[in-house]
Amino acid sequence: MAAESRAPPLHGGPDMAGGAEPGPELERVVEALELLLRRRQQPAGPGERDGEAGPGPEGALRPETLRSNSAALEERLRRAPGWAALRGLRDAVLARAPGLAAGAAGEADPGWAAACGLLALLLCLKERLTALAAAPAAPGAGPGAAPPPSADTLSVGQGRAVGRALRAAVGLGLVPYLPPGVGQRPGPPAPPPALPASRGARLRAATAALAELTEHPALGGPLLARHLGLLLAGLCLLGHGPAAHSEGVSEAERARCREALRHILDRVYQPLAVRELLVLQGRPKQSPPSPGEETKPALVRAPAWLRRLCGQLLSERLMRPNGVQAVVRGIMEGTGAGGTGAEAAAVDWRKCDTVAKILASCPQQCLSLEDYYRLVCPQILDLLHIQDKLTARQFQRVATTTLLTMAKEHPQLAEKHLLQPMLAPLLRCSETAELAVEDLSAGTVLVTEAELSSCVEDVLKVYVVGNDSSSLLLGSLQSVLGVVFSLYSFAKQNVSYLRSPCQEILLWFLEKSEREVSLAVLEGFAGLNSSVHTLHPRCRFCVGSEGGATIAVEEAISDEDEALYQKVSSEQCRVENLVELLSHCQKSGLAGDFFIRCLKALTQVAAEDEAALNSAVVPGGSLLELEQYHAEQRRKLLVLQLVATLCESVSDTVFTDVAQVEEFVAATLQRACVSPARGPGAAAEVQTLAMAMGLVAAMLGGAVQLQSSDFAVLKRLVPLLEELSRTYPEPLTQELAADLRIAICTHGAFSPGTVGAAADGVLGKKLGMGAQSPGGAPSPRGGRTPPRHGRSSPSAPRERSEEQSTCHEAGDAGPAPAPCTDSPALAGLQELLVSAYDPQPPSRAAALRHLSSLITQRDPEALRLQEKILQVFLENVQHEDAFVYLSAIQGVALLSSEYPEQILPVLLARYRAPAQGTEDTAAAITRMKLGEVLMRVTQALGDMAFKYREPLVQAFLQGARDPDSALRASSLSNLGELCQRLGFQLGSIVQEVTSCLTAIAKTDPKAEVRRAAVHVVVLLLRGLSEKATEVLQDVLRDLYRLLKHVVVAEPDGATVLHAQLALEELDTVMRRVLFPPQALEKKIVVLP
Repeated sequence: MAAESRAPPLHGGPDMAGGAEPGPELERVVEALELLLRRRQQPAGPGERDGEAGPGPEGALRPETLRSNSAALEERLRRAPGWAALRGLRDAVLARAPGLAAGAAGEADPGWAAACGLLALLLCLKERLTALAAAPAAPGAGPGAAPPPSADTLSVGQGRAVGRALRAAVGLGLVPYLPPGVGQRPGPPAPPPALPASRGARLRAATAALAELTEHPALGGPLLARHLGLLLAGLCLLGHGPAAHSEGVSEAERARCREALRHILDRVYQPLAVRELLVLQGRPKQSPPSPGEETKPALVRAPAWLRRLCGQLLSERLMRPNGVQAVVRGIMEGTGAGGTGAEAAAVDWRKCDTVAKILASCPQQCLSLEDYYRLVCPQILDLLHIQDKLTARQFQRVATTTLLTMAKEHPQLAEKHLLQPMLAPLLRCSETAELAVEDLSAGTVLVTEAELSSCVEDVLKVYVVGNDSSSLLLGSLQSVLGVVFSLYSFAKQNVSYLRSPCQEILLWFLEKSEREVSLAVLEGFAGLNSSVHTLHPRCRFCVGSEGGATIAVEEAISDEDEALYQKVSSEQCRVENLVELLSHCQKSGLAGDFFIRCLKALTQVAAEDEAALNSAVVPGGSLLELEQYHAEQRRKLLVLQLVATLCESVSDTVFTDVAQVEEFVAATLQRACVSPARGPGAAAEVQTLAMAMGLVAAMLGGAVQLQSSDFAVLKRLVPLLEELSRTYPEPLTQELAADLRIAICTHGAFSPGTVGAAADGVLGKKLGMGAQSPGGAPSPRGGRTPPRHGRSSPSAPRERSEEQSTCHEAGDAGPAPAPCTDSPALAGLQELLVSAYDPQPPSRAAALRHLSSLITQRDPEALRLQEKILQVFLENVQHEDAFVYLSAIQGVALLSSEYPEQILPVLLARYRAPAQGTEDTAAAITRMKLGEVLMRVTQALGDMAFKYREPLVQAFLQGARDPDSALRASSLSNLGELCQRLGFQLGSIVQEVTSCLTAIAKTDPKAEVRRAAVHVVVLLLRGLSEKATEVLQDVLRDLYRLLKHVVVAEPDGATVLHAQLALEELDTVMRRVLFPPQALEKKIVVLP
């Protein structure tokens, strides 16, 4: 009876369940479980330690221990006082479960006997808990006291004992009877034991008992939370596995196993069920191991029947209500969702794309593809509305990728079940809506604020963030684009957070669509065509209570004057917002193309007005003809208003290439040919024509470096210039048109003086010096036309025109200012500038070095023409001869060190964006040369370089993302040298620098670029030395992880060497910081 003395009651006093002393049967059941799982207290033999045989008690308990514990329990049940009730309850339970009764009575297999004993005691515990729950509740506690727990509540100690018993029961009664590949966990595969012929019956008895335990929450909770996979594996094997694994199990019992399997799957937390089924299904055969898993023991592959069964069960989980979210959570929750690793899991786009492919594929159980889409698509749209910040990014990416995949595979079904429901709030208030808006009362809300905000955010996530420019998505978005633009205009007039997403949606569509479609949509926004469906005329936007907007039915305006005022003001606001939207499209050239299209429409309006003036036709008397006439007049007014607003608002960078300039000039010349300037607007027409022709003259004069392809574009103007030279009433304009035609046909080889004068007038106007007529003389102190550098030298008349325009003195604008006599210094400078374009490289380099010496000597004439000299140097930087471009680099560096405020912004702009019309390789080489210029300027500036630290670093970071690998490596090299020049004082931009270096070192495909990135890290650590822990304290851990990653995963040997050097440098720095050298010093203190 020593065992009885060592087994005191588990609980007593206030620890009892329900606050009162529990029934003896509950205490006895828990004590019996503890007795059966008790370890033997004996010293371990040599070379072994008790408890290391496995992860749980079933591994620590040896066969002799199990026999001894079973014998002790039987002895206590037979003879100990107070255990008779438990003995009777256990006998009743074993009578209902003959398989457990036979196992508990057998002594040949102590493991199975112990498992049967544990399961029998757990069933007894279930019976006792059920009885306690059905008993009358205990009287409540006094006022102010906490309510007592229910009578069937387990204490902490009891719950721990039950958990150990469940683990031992599963480990001894379930795991040994599962074949390899069915429910196995990671670990070295153990050889299968010699199982008896009745293993199917044993497995059936164990799974039946465990399934019965799941019915009670106190026992089913820990069982399903920790052992669901093994229980499902046993039920799958018995209900659906081969007959060889189900010996001794009848067909009725197999059917009950299948029913229990589906019952458990329906009861548990669905993401948990999905995850366990995926684990049972196992990895596909061709799937390579994930990074970091190569050294893990390989799992036995699941058999084919189990993989098929798990696939069917997963499909059933998917087809249930909220099944999509359950599948997504089941796959994604194990990757960090809901914890600190959620951000890293969101970046794992491969896993998100895999989930999206699963959702987009119709399972075999679904008979109709449309039925599957009808069931799943609303759940996919619900994934876009997840509010949990930790999981929202994952779910939104899965939803967006699934939607795009469905749109590619089945566009019609995707449009019907995904796109149209998502766009329904916008379609509901469109002018093509089939709602009987006229029958609704005024003030009726058609779209609530929450509904409209959710719709706009969903469109932003799917279209803009998804960034798939398929015809289906563009077409569906175009159907609501007019309503989005109306909402954008409303948000511009009010304070609303919808303005930014609406603007991003509009800009994305205009960028991704074909140019003609984008232009037609812009015309639809302006009201010139019906390519977009605008807001219904009876609908209006109202300010929402939370910063959004609602759409309601507007009351009809009975006052005609008020209605006209509302219409005119809305059109004016719409045009202004359209121009504001176009200001973000200048780099892509869309703003220039739309401006040209408006000018062409204006030319058509002028031609129609000219024809109407000549014919003097009065509109007909019929109502239809009168309505058409008013619509045409309205369109003309819109064109005039749009052109006027564009001319006031767009900047001088609206045209991005020569082709756009040619189209603009062609539209202006065509309008001049159709309707010559006369009447009150003649002055404006003359100025517009002068500006257009002067623009062509400036291009021919060298303001833009023209290629052969550019002259082919300009030749389209020749017929219009010829017609203008014959039909325009003003002689000076006729002469300039004829001269421009000659200059274009000769590719600038022959350029009359009128062309140079017109170019000077335009360039002078651009610099704010005044303007002139096309045939007049240049403006006072007009800017000089840069000499063309081509295969032919400038003509004599043009040189005289340039010299005159250079030396004009300041004075009042006159028709023809008198030229002054050139000074010898200016003449020599002009000769140097001409020699800088000499076809022979030695002469050109000598001229460049002479110009550099003039800058060094601070020559007054050279400093006065610094902009021109800078242009000469920059153009020669592009020369292929090393002697020439090195001389040009030296000149630019000298000029920049003298005037950094004026020169450095120009150099940085050219370094960031290559010149138009150049090939990618040539542009990259030129930008690398400009990088050398910037480094020389930084060296010359010395301490003054801190003033330009941020733009220089940003320029090199931008160059590090260029498609050309050589330019990326050069930018990183320049960045490292710049850090040395700045004394490694990067300030607030150190985060940007380290993020860029980390991304490049990990992901760049070129070894030389990764090598350069790691080299910059080495320079940072070596240059900062002991200050690294202060300057780089926020990013030092990231740099250390980067270097360790490079050492482990980098294939390039030189890059690994750089990383090892950096780690050694970092190790030295940290040793100095952590273990400073001990210095012995005397300290003398003067006492008062």
